[in-house]
Amino acid sequence: MNQYEIAILYDPDLEIDLEKATSRVEKILTDNGGKVANVDNWGKRKLAYSIKGHETAVYVFYTVDVPGANVAKIESTLNITDEVIRFLITKPDLKAIAKAEAAKAEKAKKAAERGESADDSDDKDEE
Repeated sequence: MNQYEIAILYDPDLEIDLEKATSRVEKILTDNGGKVANVDNWGKRKLAYSIKGHETAVYVFYTVDVPGANVAKIESTLNITDEVIRFLITKPDLKAIAKAEAAKAEKAKKAAERGESADDSDDKDEE
């Protein structure tokens, strides 16, 4: 099983009743051997350009574990799903993400050390 990130732009008219559309897409993913690990709903956003006559769309991002052979089946099913305006399936670079997390932790550690040393010098000035 490989991890994929799927960005789906839903029809903006579905904003009120988005549960039905998201459950349909999640069913498509699970029927193809996938397991939804995370769902991130960004809500209704303006599009950079008009897609199928829509100026806005509801952005929802999924993190899914799916066998690589089933990705093509998911793509073909999403192509004919009425609720979906656009979608993008990508495979995240897990090594780059881990490296970025490590760099972020290192930077936070250095900032904390600088903060502690600055507090120590303030204490000396008060004496």
